[in-house]
Amino acid sequence: MSNLPQKVRMFEVGPRDGLQNEENVVPVEIKVGLIDRLTDAGLPAVEATSFVSPKWVPQLADAPEVMAKIKRKPGVAYPVLVPNRKGLDGAIAAGCDEIVIFGAASEAFSKRNTNCTIAEGLARFGEVCDEALKRGMRVRGDVSVCLGCPYDGEVAPAQVTAVARELYAMGCYEVCIADTIGVGTPGKTRAVFEDAARYIPVEKLAWHFHDTYGQALANTYAALECGVAVFDSSIAGLGGCPYAKGATGNVATEDVLFMLEGLGIETGVDMAKLVEAGRFICDFLGRPTGSRVAKALMAKAA
Repeated sequence: MSNLPQKVRMFEVGPRDGLQNEENVVPVEIKVGLIDRLTDAGLPAVEATSFVSPKWVPQLADAPEVMAKIKRKPGVAYPVLVPNRKGLDGAIAAGCDEIVIFGAASEAFSKRNTNCTIAEGLARFGEVCDEALKRGMRVRGDVSVCLGCPYDGEVAPAQVTAVARELYAMGCYEVCIADTIGVGTPGKTRAVFEDAARYIPVEKLAWHFHDTYGQALANTYAALECGVAVFDSSIAGLGGCPYAKGATGNVATEDVLFMLEGLGIETGVDMAKLVEAGRFICDFLGRPTGSRVAKALMAKAA
């Protein structure tokens, strides 16, 4: 295991990706409480919210208020998703210093998700990225449906790489490759990584896995073997995708942390505090955690 990274940066997406599809509105104080608990657990990056039209994602209409009330911890990143220039303006007004822009590796998904072609979306984000960088903001790029699309089916690694290269060329400090519907396998993960790494440095790549088919941890290990050291995950396995029917939650942060600790990989994250953050949000939502590790640790404690 000497070829595995010695340290991994965990990128928490629960407050945004995990909560965006909840039918009942989650109050600002609960969102803020969750974010503050996650940063207190030692997570170095917490995707806090999204500056998107309330018409499309009503759950995140309170983005400015959330950003105003969280306790920003020195050294912690609080990136926010922005879909266009209007979203960027909202993020700037809220004092955000990092944004996330996104593209898709399939035309059908791009049209369903952003109502435009891949090329049109990249052109739009090019303008957003330019303005953000001029203002000294950090920009991260996400690429959706990289290991399979709910509309187009198989996605060729070259399609993923093409979009990832465009985002990297815009000035994104990091490009995250996402298995949005959770159909990936370790073999597909390696194939996509090997193609993308021909053009983008390994240290500039990250992964985002969903666990629909139970492959997320296996895929995470495959990416680790390839040298990737940044991973998205969601507290308690919360989340899904409104444009990918049947896609279940992201891989649980607690489960990823347990595996990384077992491999002797440094994260700086406290498991006990992380489990407590998961308990906090699941108690509010009135459902059990989606993390097997959290379930086991809570049962053991009881």
